Amino acid sequence: MKYSFTYGILLSLLLVVGCSSDDVVVEPTEEDVSYTSGSADFTTFVALGNSLTAGYCDGALSLQSQESSLPNILSQQFALAGGGDFTQPLVSDNLGGVTMSGVQIFDNRLILSFANYDPAPVNVSGTPTTDITNVLSGSYNNMGVPGAKIFHLTAAGYGSLDGLLSGTANPFFVRFASSTDASVISDAMVQNPTFFSLWIGNNDVLSYARGGGVGEDQTGNYDPTMYGSEDITDPTVFGSVYNDLLAALTANGAKGVVANIPDITTIPYFTTVPYNPIPLDAATAATINDAFAAYNGGLQLAYSYGMITADEMNKRMIVFAAGENNAMLMEDEYLTDLSALGMPNYRLTTQNDLIVLTAQGIIGTTVNNDDTMINGVSVPLGDKWVLTPEEQLVAATAQTSYNLSIETLASSYGLAFVDVEGVMYDLANGGITVNGSTLTSTYATGGAFSLDGVHPSSRGYAYLSNVFIAAINSTYGSNLPEVDLLDYTALYLE
Repeated sequence: MKYSFTYGILLSLLLVVGCSSDDVVVEPTEEDVSYTSGSADFTTFVALGNSLTAGYCDGALSLQSQESSLPNILSQQFALAGGGDFTQPLVSDNLGGVTMSGVQIFDNRLILSFANYDPAPVNVSGTPTTDITNVLSGSYNNMGVPGAKIFHLTAAGYGSLDGLLSGTANPFFVRFASSTDASVISDAMVQNPTFFSLWIGNNDVLSYARGGGVGEDQTGNYDPTMYGSEDITDPTVFGSVYNDLLAALTANGAKGVVANIPDITTIPYFTTVPYNPIPLDAATAATINDAFAAYNGGLQLAYSYGMITADEMNKRMIVFAAGENNAMLMEDEYLTDLSALGMPNYRLTTQNDLIVLTAQGIIGTTVNNDDTMINGVSVPLGDKWVLTPEEQLVAATAQTSYNLSIETLASSYGLAFVDVEGVMYDLANGGITVNGSTLTSTYATGGAFSLDGVHPSSRGYAYLSNVFIAAINSTYGSNLPEVDLLDYTALYLE
């Protein structure tokens, strides 16, 4: 048997989306406007950050996504008020995949496929031509490095090919670092920027959350060289490095714009897969319940011994029912250890758990083709597929601390500040409508996010650029115009 999470509901929604907001045409009004940079100087604009700055979209970096990157859109508006050329370390094709010495190390970008009338994201087929060993030459205004955490921006050798083997370098920065011992911030400062953007910190908490909380909270550890890839960065380290970055970027009088970090619970990577997607008939539910009768009995025994409370006993009971919306069996490290009784830490998922988007590929599948071993039913989902309330709190605590540092330092340095956290809350709670185009955080059909569930769509980046422009205009007295969201694609279909 197989119980799978599907995207069937997307079909009807896509028909609605495809026939509504994109059909709204707002005729522009012809008028002569003289644009000014105010107290800012857009002559040399340099953008620092991670994948959100680089233009990641649909799980990859492609030519079309780089064209729609947030900094590239901003640079086009800056050009109306004295901004100069804006260069990016462009990839070689629209497939989005990346190779290393001919061996593919990153998948091609995602696209929505309608095969068998069941909409689902699939990787675009084809052999990518972007190889990280083909090092680019020259300086680049877009210094966004996918996967970078805050302390990576100041790390010498982050673009060293040799460093990839030891985990101290980044394959994307290897492509365009000026030298093997360069850092992102040093390559940025060589360009003597007159204006900058800094949007960094998402990966410092997101990597932990995307891994289902498998990583460690490194609060209290001030040595980032000891961190794992899925660990949470210490807030003191975060604030210190952020200050160092701003001190360097503003040393020659440059002005800029910074942005805070969204709450992970507002992005579709954590809100799309339901906690209760398992359909069961009465006979199957009864069979599974019989199999867990001994486990449930053991819980009652543990309660009678005073090893667990009544609340925990009830929380851990495994009971399935006939119907379409059964919760899933999972492991939970935060439960009381009952190994002395030979009992595992099992319970059913609840509406308070966040199931990561990639779990859709494992839920309902069999283990070793054994029809009695069903992931999420008779076999528990591992820790990496579920972000529990306790793990959500760990992530939220770090994010709150990071955002306090960002906003405080933005004010201290007199920089424009963008509340991306607030934008994402709005997208997740009713959406945002601009000139007839409505954006929400709903997976695939909401228009704001791409198919990887983490990065904005091209239209999402366009909306964010308008939010950035509003903050820049307000802070520096410029009058840059907004971009038209309908000039940017919300969803790529096969």
